[in-house]
Amino acid sequence: MQGISQRDRTFTLVGVLTALLLAGIDHTIVSTAGPAIQADLRIPPSFYAWITTSYLVASTVMMPIYGKLSDIYGRKPILLIGVLLFLAGSAFAGLSQTTGQLIAARTVQGLGAASLFTSALAVIADLYPPETRARYMGLMSATMGISSVVGPLVGGLVTDTFGWHWAFFINLPLGAVAVWLIVARMPNFATRRGSPVDIAGAVTLAIGVVPLLIALSLLGEGGGAAVDPAVLATLFGVGIAGIIAFVIAERRAHDPIVDARLFRGRTIGLATAAMFVFGGAFLFTVIFLPLYLVNVMNVSATSAGFALTPLMLGMVSTSIGSGQLVSRFGHPRRFIQAGLAVLLAAFALIGFTLDTDTSRLMVTVMMVLVGLGFGPSLPLYTLIVQNAADPKDIGAVTATSTFARSMGQVIGITVFGAIFAAGLLAAAGPGADPDHMAAMPDDAITSAVRLLYLAGLVPIAIALLLTSLIPDAAIRRRPVARREEAGAIEAHPEGLHADERLHPDDPSGVS
Repeated sequence: MQGISQRDRTFTLVGVLTALLLAGIDHTIVSTAGPAIQADLRIPPSFYAWITTSYLVASTVMMPIYGKLSDIYGRKPILLIGVLLFLAGSAFAGLSQTTGQLIAARTVQGLGAASLFTSALAVIADLYPPETRARYMGLMSATMGISSVVGPLVGGLVTDTFGWHWAFFINLPLGAVAVWLIVARMPNFATRRGSPVDIAGAVTLAIGVVPLLIALSLLGEGGGAAVDPAVLATLFGVGIAGIIAFVIAERRAHDPIVDARLFRGRTIGLATAAMFVFGGAFLFTVIFLPLYLVNVMNVSATSAGFALTPLMLGMVSTSIGSGQLVSRFGHPRRFIQAGLAVLLAAFALIGFTLDTDTSRLMVTVMMVLVGLGFGPSLPLYTLIVQNAADPKDIGAVTATSTFARSMGQVIGITVFGAIFAAGLLAAAGPGADPDHMAAMPDDAITSAVRLLYLAGLVPIAIALLLTSLIPDAAIRRRPVARREEAGAIEAHPEGLHADERLHPDDPSGVS
């Protein structure tokens, strides 16, 4: 951090947040632009989901790879590569004339987006010491929350006004600003210069993760009923073989992409496991609640998008607020526990009380509680793993833990999609067709949504248990001027800075 002015820090932060906002908006913008895209390009129903799946698969598999590369070559070039890939994919997507072109363009977008998600979090760790880092982590989580609300609204507005092509072209001016800020103002942080690139690990990771993600995505589209079992078996078989090969390659690598040693420590291992489980319960809320609002409460699709705003505002407020409070009082684990306790209460409230005649006000209250519960976990798990990592491993640890949460989301939406379909068929009775949601009885849809939230209590309870096992730790303040001016780093045996280490026995939380 030596020699970095406050102005350059601010410009770097703005550039990173702009890039993150781009990736976040594009992650959801297709939800409202999708029908117009399908109609214009005449996309077959069997390929429609690949507009999203191609992006998801590409971004997920690249996360740990970008994390390690940013440690070796620095955050700046890796982030810049990510933004440029994302913008190239956006331009090609907007110019697409066929289904294949669009899917290829979305894949390029996903390859770039992975760098934006992972490098942005690592840059915060490079720019700010632990006692102030939490507030900026909260700001980044808030940016992602805002983008998830803005994305569908922007997608609908731009598509209706200018056409679906501009849902992708709109990324280009914002991306140009991000590129300028990164090139002109961002310093380059590299912690493992000279380390060899783990090519075998990267290849085997892709061989293992890509087929698994594709198989899970196919299952999530409808329980896998329309998918050839032989195709699913092949995908899972190749994926498992690839993961085994990846584990073998990592054991032999001089500097592996995912160093198992880092995750054997109690703090990083438990926090990463909690992020995986937490990710499993995250996505179904924003996917299935609109189904209830549209089909039971009879709100329009646009209104359903707006109706998610209370949930997102609750999430944004506690993401930012918990970051501020941790910066003031320390003990990130305790704030995560409080959020998960609120989330358990919110899920139980929905699971036991939601009905066909529940008032719109009560549904809004439930959604606010869900958002308040989700908020603290988004920035603070990352803060915990970064604080417990050696500075030279910040990129790899951040990216791998984020990858774990993304994999949890993919697996979670597949599992909860199957639970919803089973609950819907059980409540609607024989002969019901889940593909025609509008024809389903209101009480059947409500019953299936209640079942989802009751099932969601399980991963949240597991995440709370895992979090409780993480050593309670205060983020201790350090003499900022002396340490930052000197730029010195003194390594703790478990990877903590000497006077940033976590102190389980410190009752004050901050020294």
